[in-house]
Amino acid sequence: MTVSERGAAVSGRGRRGPLVRRARAVFDAVEHLAGGVGTAVLALAALAWLVLVGLLCLVGAGLLLTRTVPRVVRIVAERERGRLSRWGPDELFGAGRPADGLRAALADPVVRRELRWLAVHATFGWVVGLLGLTFALHAVQDITYPVWWRILPADDATPTLVPWTVQSEGDAVGVGFFGVGLAVLFVAVGPALARLQARPGRRLLAPPADMDLSLRIAHLSSTRAAALDAHATELRRIERSLHDGAQNRLVAVTVLLGATRRALARDPAKAEELLDQAQDAAERALGELRTVVRSILPPVLEGRGLAGALAGLAADCAVPCDADIDVPGRCPVSVEATAYFVTAEALTNIAKHSRARRASVTARRDADVLALRIEDDGVGGADGRGGSGLTGIRSRVAALDGRLAVTSPPGGPTIIEVELPCGL
Repeated sequence: MTVSERGAAVSGRGRRGPLVRRARAVFDAVEHLAGGVGTAVLALAALAWLVLVGLLCLVGAGLLLTRTVPRVVRIVAERERGRLSRWGPDELFGAGRPADGLRAALADPVVRRELRWLAVHATFGWVVGLLGLTFALHAVQDITYPVWWRILPADDATPTLVPWTVQSEGDAVGVGFFGVGLAVLFVAVGPALARLQARPGRRLLAPPADMDLSLRIAHLSSTRAAALDAHATELRRIERSLHDGAQNRLVAVTVLLGATRRALARDPAKAEELLDQAQDAAERALGELRTVVRSILPPVLEGRGLAGALAGLAADCAVPCDADIDVPGRCPVSVEATAYFVTAEALTNIAKHSRARRASVTARRDADVLALRIEDDGVGGADGRGGSGLTGIRSRVAALDGRLAVTSPPGGPTIIEVELPCGL
């Protein structure tokens, strides 16, 4: 890619970037509102069960069912914790199993907060989710309305939210413009409604400070184990590379030099040919050693920094790849190496498996967090929990206590998002 082509690509991204981000935010808002409505239905069912058990207790028939109330509330709360952990900066750790017995469970501050969330989400979350989805669905319906309104019965041809009666083609076109207005309204308020729906859960389902500390210790223990596993895996990889590559080349050099010594007296011409072969094998061994050294800590990071190294990976990718990198200053060496290898592995996977036409690498440093985003327009279907490439990426990120999110629906696009802490 020439300098002018790079400039055109960057300017094109600058024009398309805000629109793409806004469109993605709108689609995410629809997804999150729909997911919130789903957990609101579960919360409403759990709230109904709680009321039913309370009514049965008044006549003495519900005492045996009281133990089920904390467990039902915890199950629904865990579903919401899982949903919110997949969307947002903070992971809401599970709270475990509530204590046996209603009195002991109600003494638990976590259970009390879950009961408050249940009441709020079953009512407020339900209403907010339905309101947002109503805007989105009616916007789609009304925008397409002029295409199919004639197939409707004459007495049922007016959409629900439209304040006039549809009797002609002009009225139908007016409904289409009304739908555009609803779409603009949802674009403006949809993401805010999704955040508003999630706010009670983020506030009430977050673990208290003492539980957060214990969960954090458990999380750090798991990441320490992941770091040790990643270190052991890396040592095995280096050992394999040395054994299968450079060591075999050096053995070949030794054999050729021995054959050359024996041939010097009998056939000098043959000895010269063997020396050429030995020199060629030694050069290949040196190349293998350089490859192993680069795989440990690429010299390009020292010479060009992380921004230059990532730009080089994007330029060398077999799939046309745009690079948008803004990483002022230097990050810790381990963070730069992890970011480099994660990007290299992701681009290799794109070239081998995605059948993509274009890819992009975005890197940003915000305070003490380095954020990477590798995206392609391929066939999707990548499994974030399987596959050797993604497993290697996950272990490298976990070793630094980072976060990895893989979004790859069938049909694409595939998006890999990585956050690495830089305050080491």
